[in-house]
Amino acid sequence: MGLEYPHFLVNYKVYDGTAGEDGLALARTLEAVAEATNRTFAVAPQTPDVRLAAEETSLPVVAQSVDALEPGRGNGRISIQALAAAGADGVLVNHPENRATLEEIERTVARCGEFGLESIVCVAGREMGEAALAFDPDCLLLEKPEDVATGRAITRTRPELVEEFVAMVDDRNPRTKVLVGGGISSADDVARAFDLGADAAGAASAVLEASDRRAWLTAVAEAMPRRLE
Repeated sequence: MGLEYPHFLVNYKVYDGTAGEDGLALARTLEAVAEATNRTFAVAPQTPDVRLAAEETSLPVVAQSVDALEPGRGNGRISIQALAAAGADGVLVNHPENRATLEEIERTVARCGEFGLESIVCVAGREMGEAALAFDPDCLLLEKPEDVATGRAITRTRPELVEEFVAMVDDRNPRTKVLVGGGISSADDVARAFDLGADAAGAASAVLEASDRRAWLTAVAEAMPRRLE
Protein backbone atom coordinates (compact mmCIF):
# COMPACT_ATOMS: atom_id res chain seq x y z
CA MET A 1 0.00 0.00 0.00
CA GLY A 2 2.70 2.50 0.98
CA LEU A 3 2.36 5.57 3.16
CA GLU A 4 0.15 8.42 2.00
CA TYR A 5 0.70 12.03 3.00
CA PRO A 6 -0.71 13.85 4.86
CA HIS A 7 -1.40 11.32 7.61
CA PHE A 8 -1.56 10.83 11.36
CA LEU A 9 0.45 7.94 12.81
CA VAL A 10 -0.75 6.14 15.94
CA ASN A 11 2.07 4.24 17.63
CA TYR A 12 0.95 1.49 20.02
CA LYS A 13 4.43 1.00 21.50
CA VAL A 14 3.72 -1.73 24.11
CA TYR A 15 0.83 -0.04 25.90
CA ASP A 16 -1.65 -2.24 27.72
CA GLY A 17 -4.66 -3.10 25.59
CA THR A 18 -2.90 -2.85 22.22
CA ALA A 19 -1.92 -6.48 21.61
CA GLY A 20 -3.75 -9.00 19.45
CA GLU A 21 -7.50 -8.51 19.15
CA ASP A 22 -7.44 -5.40 21.35
CA GLY A 23 -4.95 -3.75 19.01
CA LEU A 24 -6.98 -4.82 16.01
CA ALA A 25 -10.12 -3.28 17.51
CA LEU A 26 -8.32 0.06 17.87
CA ALA A 27 -6.99 -0.22 14.32
CA ARG A 28 -10.54 -0.73 13.09
CA THR A 29 -11.57 2.42 14.95
CA LEU A 30 -8.78 4.29 13.15
CA GLU A 31 -9.98 2.85 9.88
CA ALA A 32 -13.58 3.86 10.53
CA VAL A 33 -12.62 7.43 11.44
CA ALA A 34 -10.40 7.67 8.37
CA GLU A 35 -13.24 6.57 6.10
CA ALA A 36 -15.79 8.85 7.76
CA THR A 37 -13.60 11.96 7.56
CA ASN A 38 -11.64 11.36 4.34
CA ARG A 39 -8.37 11.60 6.25
CA THR A 40 -5.46 9.16 6.40
CA PHE A 41 -4.35 7.35 9.55
CA ALA A 42 -1.44 4.94 9.85
CA VAL A 43 -0.79 2.49 12.67
CA ALA A 44 2.38 1.16 14.31
CA PRO A 45 1.20 -2.00 16.10
CA GLN A 46 3.24 -4.22 18.37
CA THR A 47 5.61 -6.17 16.14
CA PRO A 48 3.90 -9.60 16.34
CA ASP A 49 0.68 -7.93 15.12
CA VAL A 50 2.04 -6.28 11.98
CA ARG A 51 0.58 -8.99 9.75
CA LEU A 52 -2.76 -8.89 11.60
CA ALA A 53 -3.15 -5.15 11.06
CA ALA A 54 -2.00 -5.39 7.44
CA GLU A 55 -4.36 -8.22 6.55
CA GLU A 56 -7.41 -7.17 8.54
CA THR A 57 -7.48 -3.41 7.84
CA SER A 58 -6.84 -1.02 4.97
CA LEU A 59 -4.52 1.11 7.13
CA PRO A 60 -0.89 1.74 6.21
CA VAL A 61 1.16 -0.23 8.74
CA VAL A 62 4.46 0.96 10.21
CA ALA A 63 6.77 -1.40 12.11
CA GLN A 64 8.08 -0.01 15.38
CA SER A 65 11.64 -1.20 14.75
CA VAL A 66 13.81 -3.42 12.58
CA ASP A 67 17.33 -4.83 12.50
CA ALA A 68 19.17 -4.35 9.23
CA LEU A 69 20.92 -7.69 9.34
CA GLU A 70 21.67 -10.15 6.58
CA PRO A 71 19.84 -13.50 6.51
CA GLY A 72 21.35 -16.08 8.82
CA ARG A 73 22.38 -15.63 12.40
CA GLY A 74 20.54 -13.10 14.59
CA ASN A 75 18.29 -14.94 17.00
CA GLY A 76 15.58 -12.68 18.41
CA ARG A 77 16.20 -9.86 15.94
CA ILE A 78 13.62 -8.49 13.48
CA SER A 79 14.49 -8.79 9.81
CA ILE A 80 13.35 -6.43 7.08
CA GLN A 81 12.45 -9.45 4.97
CA ALA A 82 10.00 -10.66 7.63
CA LEU A 83 8.37 -7.24 8.00
CA ALA A 84 7.99 -6.84 4.25
CA ALA A 85 6.46 -10.31 3.99
CA ALA A 86 4.07 -9.48 6.85
CA GLY A 87 2.74 -6.49 4.92
CA ALA A 88 4.45 -3.55 6.62
CA ASP A 89 4.57 -0.33 4.62
CA GLY A 90 7.20 1.48 6.66
CA VAL A 91 9.61 1.23 9.58
CA LEU A 92 10.51 3.53 12.46
CA VAL A 93 14.28 3.90 12.74
CA ASN A 94 16.19 5.33 15.73
CA HIS A 95 13.14 5.86 17.91
CA PRO A 96 14.09 7.59 21.22
CA GLU A 97 13.15 4.38 23.04
CA ASN A 98 15.22 2.22 20.67
CA ARG A 99 18.31 4.13 19.55
CA ALA A 100 20.54 3.31 16.60
CA THR A 101 23.99 4.45 15.55
CA LEU A 102 24.49 6.49 12.39
CA GLU A 103 25.97 3.42 10.75
CA GLU A 104 22.90 1.38 11.67
CA ILE A 105 20.59 4.13 10.42
CA GLU A 106 22.38 4.28 7.08
CA ARG A 107 22.25 0.51 6.66
CA THR A 108 18.58 0.33 7.68
CA VAL A 109 17.49 3.09 5.32
CA ALA A 110 19.28 1.36 2.45
CA ARG A 111 17.77 -2.03 3.28
CA CYS A 112 14.30 -0.53 3.56
CA GLY A 113 14.71 0.80 0.05
CA GLU A 114 15.64 -2.65 -1.21
CA PHE A 115 12.39 -4.13 0.14
CA GLY A 116 10.07 -1.24 -0.67
CA LEU A 117 9.55 -0.16 2.93
CA GLU A 118 9.34 3.51 3.84
CA SER A 119 12.11 4.57 6.23
CA ILE A 120 10.99 6.96 8.98
CA VAL A 121 14.07 8.14 10.86
CA CYS A 122 13.49 9.72 14.27
CA VAL A 123 15.62 12.78 15.06
CA ALA A 124 15.63 15.27 17.94
CA GLY A 125 16.62 18.37 16.00
CA ARG A 126 18.40 19.98 13.10
CA GLU A 127 21.88 18.53 13.66
CA MET A 128 20.69 14.93 13.71
CA GLY A 129 18.27 15.69 10.90
CA GLU A 130 21.08 16.93 8.67
CA ALA A 131 23.12 13.82 9.40
CA ALA A 132 20.21 11.50 8.62
CA LEU A 133 19.35 13.32 5.39
CA ALA A 134 22.67 12.19 3.98
CA PHE A 135 21.17 8.68 3.82
CA ASP A 136 18.12 9.83 1.79
CA PRO A 137 15.37 8.61 4.16
CA ASP A 138 11.76 8.76 3.08
CA CYS A 139 10.71 10.66 6.19
CA LEU A 140 12.19 12.32 9.27
CA LEU A 141 10.18 12.15 12.49
CA LEU A 142 11.00 15.24 14.52
CA GLU A 143 10.44 14.79 18.25
CA LYS A 144 12.37 15.70 21.36
CA PRO A 145 12.68 12.72 23.74
CA GLU A 146 11.93 14.93 26.73
CA ASP A 147 8.54 15.84 25.20
CA VAL A 148 7.33 12.26 24.71
CA ALA A 149 4.17 11.49 26.73
CA THR A 150 4.22 14.93 28.42
CA GLY A 151 1.49 16.73 26.49
CA ARG A 152 4.11 19.41 25.79
CA ALA A 153 4.04 19.49 21.99
CA ILE A 154 6.88 21.21 20.18
CA THR A 155 4.28 22.72 17.85
CA ARG A 156 3.17 24.86 20.82
CA THR A 157 6.38 25.27 22.83
CA ARG A 158 8.86 25.88 19.98
CA PRO A 159 6.98 26.38 16.69
CA GLU A 160 9.93 28.24 15.19
CA LEU A 161 12.05 25.09 15.48
CA VAL A 162 9.50 23.12 13.48
CA GLU A 163 9.40 25.78 10.78
CA GLU A 164 13.19 25.93 10.61
CA PHE A 165 13.44 22.14 10.47
CA VAL A 166 10.90 21.85 7.65
CA ALA A 167 12.72 24.57 5.69
CA MET A 168 16.04 22.79 6.18
CA VAL A 169 14.64 19.50 4.88
CA ASP A 170 12.97 21.20 1.92
CA ASP A 171 16.29 22.84 1.05
CA ARG A 172 18.54 19.81 1.47
CA ASN A 173 16.33 16.95 0.31
CA PRO A 174 12.81 17.96 -0.76
CA ARG A 175 11.93 14.30 -1.42
CA THR A 176 12.05 13.58 2.32
CA LYS A 177 8.84 14.17 4.27
CA VAL A 178 8.59 15.55 7.82
CA LEU A 179 6.46 13.97 10.55
CA VAL A 180 6.10 15.80 13.88
CA GLY A 181 5.57 13.90 17.14
CA GLY A 182 6.50 13.98 20.79
CA GLY A 183 3.94 15.48 23.16
CA ILE A 184 1.19 15.83 20.56
CA SER A 185 -1.95 15.69 22.69
CA SER A 186 -4.74 17.64 20.99
CA ALA A 187 -6.32 18.49 17.67
CA ASP A 188 -4.84 21.96 18.02
CA ASP A 189 -1.33 20.49 18.26
CA VAL A 190 -1.99 18.55 15.07
CA ALA A 191 -3.38 21.57 13.20
CA ARG A 192 -0.31 23.57 14.22
CA ALA A 193 2.01 20.84 12.88
CA PHE A 194 0.49 21.07 9.42
CA ASP A 195 0.32 24.86 9.55
CA LEU A 196 4.06 24.87 10.26
CA GLY A 197 4.73 22.83 7.12
CA ALA A 198 4.84 19.24 8.39
CA ASP A 199 3.65 16.45 6.09
CA ALA A 200 2.39 14.23 8.91
CA ALA A 201 1.94 14.10 12.67
CA GLY A 202 1.68 11.33 15.23
CA ALA A 203 1.13 10.32 18.83
CA ALA A 204 0.99 7.35 21.18
CA SER A 205 -0.06 8.01 24.77
CA ALA A 206 -2.53 10.78 23.92
CA VAL A 207 -4.56 8.38 21.78
CA LEU A 208 -4.22 5.33 23.96
CA GLU A 209 -5.08 7.13 27.19
CA ALA A 210 -8.03 9.11 25.79
CA SER A 211 -11.32 8.40 27.57
CA ASP A 212 -13.10 8.33 24.21
CA ARG A 213 -10.62 7.31 21.54
CA ARG A 214 -13.00 7.66 18.62
CA ALA A 215 -13.96 11.21 19.63
CA TRP A 216 -10.28 12.14 20.09
CA LEU A 217 -9.36 10.71 16.71
CA THR A 218 -12.29 12.41 15.00
CA ALA A 219 -11.21 15.78 16.40
CA VAL A 220 -7.67 15.13 15.15
CA ALA A 221 -8.97 14.10 11.73
CA GLU A 222 -10.89 17.35 11.43
CA ALA A 223 -7.67 19.27 12.18
CA MET A 224 -5.81 17.51 9.34
CA PRO A 225 -5.72 18.25 5.63
CA ARG A 226 -7.93 15.98 3.56
CA ARG A 227 -6.47 13.13 1.56
CA LEU A 228 -4.82 14.14 -1.67
CA GLU A 229 -6.98 13.14 -4.62
